[in-house]
This record gives sequence, structure tokens and C-alpha cells, in this order.
Amino acid sequence: MHSDMRFLLDLVIIILTAGIGTFLCNRYGQPRILGQILAGILIGPSVFGFVNHSNLINNLAEIGVILLMFLAGLETDYSELKKSFERSSVIAIGGIIAPFALGLLGVYLFKENVEISEAIFVGVILTATSLGITVQSLSEIGQLKTKQGVSILGAAIIDDIAGIIILTIVLGVFGQDHTSITMLILKILLFFFVLSIVGEMLAKFILKNSKIIRKIKPIYLLSISLILALLFASFASEFGLAAIIGAYFIGVIISTTQLKSRIVKEISRFGYGFFIPIFFVNIGLGVYLDQVVEYLGIAIIITLIGIFSKIIGSGAGAKLSGFSNRQSLQIGISMVPRAEVSLIIANLGLKTGFIESDIFTSIILLVIVSTILTPLLLKKVYT
Repeated sequence: MHSDMRFLLDLVIIILTAGIGTFLCNRYGQPRILGQILAGILIGPSVFGFVNHSNLINNLAEIGVILLMFLAGLETDYSELKKSFERSSVIAIGGIIAPFALGLLGVYLFKENVEISEAIFVGVILTATSLGITVQSLSEIGQLKTKQGVSILGAAIIDDIAGIIILTIVLGVFGQDHTSITMLILKILLFFFVLSIVGEMLAKFILKNSKIIRKIKPIYLLSISLILALLFASFASEFGLAAIIGAYFIGVIISTTQLKSRIVKEISRFGYGFFIPIFFVNIGLGVYLDQVVEYLGIAIIITLIGIFSKIIGSGAGAKLSGFSNRQSLQIGISMVPRAEVSLIIANLGLKTGFIESDIFTSIILLVIVSTILTPLLLKKVYT
């Protein structure tokens, strides 16, 4: 096949194996994302080498997680999200302090000749929670709209925002480029201010023109929805936030309108049919087992710290917020997965010299193990 068209075969392999993985997991009662991630590991460079990482696949995967978060926003109860802010904040604080402190301490204890900047950077990486993995895991077991589910989503968003602010502080203290923490916070506040204004205008416009909007054909409704999701994802990114946060909140805004059910239907078909499976398969493609074996000792330690610190920290926060022991365990486990933001911070740390290859490989192992383990554990604790 001509080299320029190689990506077509790659996409065929990805979609086909993702479908097979989903089918097998459904058949044997396992979460479908488990099958998709394992499919990525099998077809990736670690096993058969059918497909390699590429910018195209990475970009398609990014669209996949944006659509996943847009759908999560559409399925969120806005009033419940507002009511859960205090609970989410306490859960998020626990989910930040414990991973940061234990990550920093763990690197100091188990790695030789470690710099303070590297230990702190590991702590920053471990504070993040994967919204995409958490959303899909909760959705598959029907817990996304529950009191715990909404609190978890709020806490995960706060985690990521706080992680970005902490990262900015670390770069300012230890890095060559001194980024203004005040400017970052102002940009984040401005983002949510603009979002609230746009949301109010959009809701009023839809209500005022409901008769005309009801007549919009599904294909045009899909196009408009995609434009909004991608536009606000880009908007959030420009303001220093993760793109998925913008997609999530525009979804929340639309969830308050009468268009909610129609848009969910169209985006679900479009997203789950192509883009969202690519996101999960792409996580598996990023695994290089030979590197994991080389740094296995420190990788296992950081992985264990990453998993248990979130369960302990977020679980303690949930308990302080009034949840039962069982609910606190469910919330703690839901906050375990790492992916998008953790990988972005880890890549930045590697490029800037804050962390070395052994730490970067350890984070990759944490991403894979936490992503595979979380849906399995959630299925156990919710049944």
C-alpha cells in the first residue's frame, strides 16, 4: 500500500479490533473499554506491531475524548452539579493532597539521586484524574447521573484545574519560563465567566426559537453540536484549561434545554461509532512493554502509589462530605484512572528535563493499569 494511504489500513485495524474487543467484553460481562485498550496493546508496538502511534491517530483520539466529555455534560443534571460543588471540592482536595504527598515521598524513598524538582513533578502528575475514563466507567454501570457520579465528575474537574495551577507554580519556581500564576487564575475565571454568559444567551435563544429549532434536520443538528463542542474545547485550551473541560461544560449548558435528548442521540452514534473507540485503543498503542520491563521496579511503586493514594485521599474526602463507607470507596476508586492530563504533564516534564525516562515510563504503566483496573473494581463495588 502507498505510504500516504497507510493511515486508512491503520484505521480499519483500530476500528475492527475495537469492535472485537467490545463484543468479547460484552459477552463475558466485562467493561467494553477494557477490550478496546487491550486491543490497542495487542495491535500496537508492544505485541504485533500492526499499528504505530501517529499524529493523525492522536488527533482523532483527542476528538474522541472531547465528544465523550460533551456527552457526559449532556447527561449531567445541572442543578445536582451545583448542589454537589461543596462535596466535590472536599473530595478533590483529598484527591490532590494524598497523591501529591505520597508521590513526592515515594520517589524520594525509592529512587536514588533524585532531585527535589523531579519528586515534586511526580506529585503534580499524580494529582490529575482522567475524566474520560471515569465518565465511561460510570456510564457503563449506570452510575453517571447518581449523587456519587455527579460529585465524582465535579471533583475530577476541580482536580484537573488545580493540577494545572500547581504545575504553573512548579514551572515558575523551577523552570526557566516564569509563568504568572495570577494571570492563569484570571484566565480560568474569565473562561467560566464567558461560559456563563454564552450559556445564558444560548438557553434563551433555544427557548425563544423552539418551534424553528424543532424542525432542524438531524444532520444539521449534529453539525451544530460538533461545532459547539470543538469550539468550546478549543476555547478552554486557549485559556490554559484542558480541552475536555470546555466540551463538558458546553454539554452541561445544552443539557438544560429541550435539545438534550436529540443531540445525545446524534452525538452518541457519531462518537461511539468511530472517534471514541479510537481514544481508548490509542491508550493501548502508547504502551511499550520493553521500557516497562527495564524500569519495572520504580514503575510498580509509582503505579501502586498512584492507585492507593487516590482511593485513600478521595475516599477520605467523600467520607468527610457525608457519604457512607461503601460510597466513599466507590468514589475513591472512581477517581483512580489517569490518562489525558497526566500524560500531557508527563510529556512536558520529560521534554523540559524535570523527569527522566524511568518516571515517564512509570506514568505510562500507571495510566494503563489504572485504566484497566478501575472499571473492573467499580463493577465489583457497585454490585
